[in-house]
Amino acid sequence: MIFHLNIQATLNKLLLQEDTDGDKKITIEDKGPKAFEIESKNGEKYIVKGTYLLSNLLQELVLSRNEGNHVAVLSISNIEEPPVDRISRMISDYYWNGLTRSMDEKGVEKLIADTKNEKLTAKKLPIYCPFHDELAYNYYQSLEAKLAIQAVVLPEKISPEFVKSLNKKPGILSLKLEESKGEIKGVPFVVPGGRFNELYGWDSYFESVGLLLDNRVDLAKAMADNFQYEINHYGKILNANRSYYLTRTQPPFYTSLIREIFNVTKDVDWLKSHIETAINEYETVWMVEGKRLTENGLNRYLAEGIGITPEAEEGHYDAILQPFADDANLTVEEYIEKYQSNEIHNDFLDTYFLHDRTVRESGHDTSYRIEGNCADLNLVELNVLLYKYELDFAQLIKKVFENNFGHNSIKYSSEFWLDKANQRKKLINKYCWNTEKGLYVDYNHVTKNQSTFIAATTFTPLWCDIASKEQAKTLVKNAISLLKEKGGIAGSTKESRGKVSKLRPHRQWDYPNGWAPHQMMIWKGLTNYGFTDEAQELIYRWLFMITKIAVDYNGTITEKYDVVDATHKVFAEYGNVGIDFEYISQEGFGWMNASYQYGLSLLEDRYVKKLNSLKAPHEIF
Repeated sequence: MIFHLNIQATLNKLLLQEDTDGDKKITIEDKGPKAFEIESKNGEKYIVKGTYLLSNLLQELVLSRNEGNHVAVLSISNIEEPPVDRISRMISDYYWNGLTRSMDEKGVEKLIADTKNEKLTAKKLPIYCPFHDELAYNYYQSLEAKLAIQAVVLPEKISPEFVKSLNKKPGILSLKLEESKGEIKGVPFVVPGGRFNELYGWDSYFESVGLLLDNRVDLAKAMADNFQYEINHYGKILNANRSYYLTRTQPPFYTSLIREIFNVTKDVDWLKSHIETAINEYETVWMVEGKRLTENGLNRYLAEGIGITPEAEEGHYDAILQPFADDANLTVEEYIEKYQSNEIHNDFLDTYFLHDRTVRESGHDTSYRIEGNCADLNLVELNVLLYKYELDFAQLIKKVFENNFGHNSIKYSSEFWLDKANQRKKLINKYCWNTEKGLYVDYNHVTKNQSTFIAATTFTPLWCDIASKEQAKTLVKNAISLLKEKGGIAGSTKESRGKVSKLRPHRQWDYPNGWAPHQMMIWKGLTNYGFTDEAQELIYRWLFMITKIAVDYNGTITEKYDVVDATHKVFAEYGNVGIDFEYISQEGFGWMNASYQYGLSLLEDRYVKKLNSLKAPHEIF
């Protein structure tokens, strides 16, 4: 049956009847009759029943309105679309486009309205351009008459002191621009969503996994090209392209990204250019002794900024600062001003903020796993990622470049990188494998002790085959029993997280929350080692949770989930991104979208059918 519905009249009637809480969504929390009659041109009637079908009707009406229509032509198949099919289609056809941004005129215009710019003291948004990118500076300067922006050239050498001086005039960092036939366009990138409108480091890799599955190699390739621009001009892949992130990188997934793109494009010249950049990043960001390379041969995160992180919400550090302010007979605001201006020196706070900023560089902001000592830790997942760099260099140089790759007048062989990878594998197993617990843990290179904190990152050595078969068997047996919950793998065990209270609040990367990048790496790791049944169950649990919430809550897909209760209602710092929309989600959330597409690509058909019928995990496994 085909229905021709007046969009505005149908919307008004539908929302009046079914949206009883007035949030312009139809969810299980609404108390309407959950039955709405529509009629075709020839008089055929159809009653749309239940939360899911009603929300689908709402979404289809709005999608048609967004296309400029006054009348929606709808098939019953649109309304009755199986939930898994619908969610996957919405991600592929709509959400990636909704998350795509660029740093040209159109994109910058949107950035000006970003709520994070409220901290600006100036009326114009600074756009900081690299010292050697004349194209960017001239372009943004040409837009100053049209937009409330100011083009600013960065110094050739960017110091932590300089970055601190920008705290009161934060701005956006230029990304790659391309000029063609006299027109300048920004190389596009996909953002996480919600309040995150920038190119974020490790989010971009996981988003690209989904993009490649959805045949959007153009966007995945563009993300890699923007990474290359950041390394060439800012010295690193940034936490995100805002001025206060200039001293901060993110978990290194660059070689994984370029390798997976090359597998599709087979563009050897493009690959060669990016490998050269990746080697440069590896050598200058990660392998500088005394910085992110520690004395034992493993690596750490080390954000090199100074003082209080400017992006933190007002009051975020009050509990830490209040005792010092009281001792100095100052308000917290007065103490911050004097501390930031170096009128007050405080070694404790210097160390505290070094670790705090480094937590943010690690991507796991925040977690009790790394609070207060992050810069002292050889995090297991970081060293796994750098092992993957070394292995990728070795394998690509051997397979694509016939074991002869020149970079900076140095000839690199596959054996050179394979030797580095094997050395790192030995060090990871020496320092991070806990034989007694049968788990991979973090190592404190200062205290010379292993961490006792059990987190989802314990699985990451499986992601690129670092563990022996025996270690993998032991790890899977122990870790799954400790971390598996209703909706997938939790960020940590409850015991490791410890008790929470007003003075010790929830941290968003800990129990009971679960995150897409952890799940995706775990699924791949389990599959690598032949733990198919375990992988299928964990994939199903995660996808069922996302699907059920999307069905019950008008297509909602959020940044993170409470996997213990299998809900999007997360009570932790920063709330949960992806909830704030009306009628229809335009974006979902970047790496959550990717996890859905990736999970579906791995899930056996028999389980996809059960997922479409919303059969709960406990009924299957």
